[in-house]
Amino acid sequence: MAESKHVVLPITGMTCANCVASVERNIKKEKGINTAIVNLSSERATVDYDPTLVKLPMILQRVERAGYGIASGEADLYIKGLSDDNDARRLEKAFSAQEGVLSSSVSFSNERAKVTYIPTMISQQDLRKIVKQAGFQAVESGDSDLDAEALAREAEIKYQLRLLIIGLIFTVPLFFFSMSLDFGLLKVGMHSNWTQWVMFALATPVQFYVGRQYYIGAYKSLRNRSANMDVLVAMGSSAAYFYSILIVIGVLPGHVYFETAAVIITLIKLGKYLEAKAKGRTSEAIKKLMSLRAPTARVIRDGQEFEISTDEVTIGDIVLVRPGEKIPVDGVVIEGRTTIDESMLTGESMPVDKKSGDTVIGATLNKVGLIRFEATKVGKETALAQIIRLVEDAQGSKAPIQKLVDQISSVFVPVVIGIALVTFLVWFFAVPPAIDAEVSQFTRALIKTIAVLVIACPCAMGLATPTAVMVGTGLGAEQGILFKSSEALERAGKLTVVVLDKTGTITRGQPAVTDIQLSNFPAGEDELLRLAASVEKGSEHPLGEAILTEANQRGLSLSDPQGFQAQVGSGVSAEVDGFKVAVGNLRMANEMNLKVDELQAEIERLQAEAKTVMLVAIDDVVHGCIAVADMVKTGSKEAIDALKAMNLKTVMITGDNQQTANAVAEQVNLDQVIAEVLPADKSEKIKQLQQEGAIVAMVGDGINDAPALAQADVGMAIGTGTDVAMASAPLVLMGGDLSGVPKAIRLSRLTLSTIKQNLFWAFIYNILLIPAAALGYLNPMLAAGAMAFSSVFVVSNSLRLRRKKLTVD
Repeated sequence: MAESKHVVLPITGMTCANCVASVERNIKKEKGINTAIVNLSSERATVDYDPTLVKLPMILQRVERAGYGIASGEADLYIKGLSDDNDARRLEKAFSAQEGVLSSSVSFSNERAKVTYIPTMISQQDLRKIVKQAGFQAVESGDSDLDAEALAREAEIKYQLRLLIIGLIFTVPLFFFSMSLDFGLLKVGMHSNWTQWVMFALATPVQFYVGRQYYIGAYKSLRNRSANMDVLVAMGSSAAYFYSILIVIGVLPGHVYFETAAVIITLIKLGKYLEAKAKGRTSEAIKKLMSLRAPTARVIRDGQEFEISTDEVTIGDIVLVRPGEKIPVDGVVIEGRTTIDESMLTGESMPVDKKSGDTVIGATLNKVGLIRFEATKVGKETALAQIIRLVEDAQGSKAPIQKLVDQISSVFVPVVIGIALVTFLVWFFAVPPAIDAEVSQFTRALIKTIAVLVIACPCAMGLATPTAVMVGTGLGAEQGILFKSSEALERAGKLTVVVLDKTGTITRGQPAVTDIQLSNFPAGEDELLRLAASVEKGSEHPLGEAILTEANQRGLSLSDPQGFQAQVGSGVSAEVDGFKVAVGNLRMANEMNLKVDELQAEIERLQAEAKTVMLVAIDDVVHGCIAVADMVKTGSKEAIDALKAMNLKTVMITGDNQQTANAVAEQVNLDQVIAEVLPADKSEKIKQLQQEGAIVAMVGDGINDAPALAQADVGMAIGTGTDVAMASAPLVLMGGDLSGVPKAIRLSRLTLSTIKQNLFWAFIYNILLIPAAALGYLNPMLAAGAMAFSSVFVVSNSLRLRRKKLTVD
């Protein structure tokens, strides 16, 4: 089977959940489509397909046949190096061969290329690379860094605003003119119908120019054998408008309702405009991430310094960064020392020290020192690009709770039309008119029917989940919490147990010296440490490295060991400055017949604290011991306390012995310890907890704990550094400490709560107001206003998430 392709398409023209279902259904009709997920809030379709069975143009045709469009960008490039018209045609072919390019036109006479492209699939930088590969040079005539998709969306919003303004220009005077007649403020002759022609003239531009998209949308929807919000609006406003025309031309007697038709269209247009503006704010987190990137970079090539676009940095380039400047791409420091603020990506507020050999992440801020680093990841491979891609994928996915909404939305409009028909029949045939009724029985039934049609709102239901997911995943990304799917975002809020790996998760994963105890050694602990570290210079053991690191941190001057010997499982020995020095465990002491009586109590105390004790013997006499332990990370206890405050059970899983595990668990106040577990068996322990009814999160390093992370209901990879996409977990915590775990769970709970609030509003609105309209309690104009603002309420409620604090009090 051929490898499937994954594309993200920006869709235009969607107004409600029925539109989403229509686009999905039409795309899936094409043979070779594996999955098609459409998101109303982000207005994107995520499609996986078999490229041997279906091509991209066929998918685009399906979207257009469903009645919707594809947001596109336009690149305007000046081309240098075109020799003749054949070169222009060759470049045109090169553009056209690139997937994501919709059309291209290259003119030899004015050396210009105009390319229309899908911005979610290809960028202007990619287009310039095509030009370069074809043997020419591209010079941008516009700003290549502009977000083409955002520009297309902005153009659509401006168009809607123009329609809204035109609608208001005609509707406001029409409404007041009609009310003046109804309240007798304008005196006209009994048989004069010029007022009706005035209202007809004011209502017609609103009906067919401002409301044109509702007719087009309704036609395309019905052509695809479905019904969406456009159908309801077109039916409701048309009923009022065409009924009024029949009265104007004298076919029927009665009152005209032109103002009702115009107000319905204008109010709904106002609601849609406000909704579009609010929806734009749900993606601000992505825009903020994109804006973090440094626009330019200083590179050193052939011994000279050049300032170039960040897009032009290649792997292996030596990049120079001065204090106060942003790191342009990912790389490894080769010269200099500095501290770097990584808070914008990891959420950790403290700057991180960097020296030669350390990795730096693009978009982070260099604080104090001048550094040179070698670029290792550029373009779409940088950590920032991976983060943006993960967040976009999460926002484009569907939460399980959305499935119920989709099922209801698929039948919602037909049901509403059915209710409207029943409403008309009941009011026309079954409910007798009032004795002093001012309108006919037909007119009364029609008005009630119009109210039912325009009050129904499938839009609020369609927006309830995706807007909350977009805001939630965006807020998480700003805090260094990356959800790879909305399913993980939803599930994390239902957790009951959090299982934490010990090494590298609760603890630092690097042994460090914690205690130095002396016995009859007046030279002091620094000298004892210096002698031990001098011996360990020849060792590669992690415990020896810990002793060596501590000595270096204290600035001790070490000597070169002579006659170095290592006894496997016991220790090391050598001659240092004329002294015979041995560093090892109790087994070494026993083998060398060394007495440790004076230190026995201290050794037992340190071992009870899960520390490894190294004895230091000088000229065959034990003069002290050095304790080494894997230290608990700063913030681990506070994070675990926060989890317990959220009524979550905390469990530590480790391969260490029970005594060591218990000592660590006691330091951080864990509820349960599962010790002496082989890495391969961790997933089985997770499964046992699940069989007991627990909903389990597993927190590990993302690589070594892959089976356990996969088995857990929610796997959380912590401290993966720049390789965020490599971690085999649906939730990635960029920071190296545990503080992100309670934040992620709280964010999930807040998002889930917001989704439930949105769905409650969307459903209760329709459940209460549709019957109210059918019973005659709602005027069609009030119904249109309520319908227009119901979606605005849902989007605004989702935006409230951005103001929430993720820290647990």
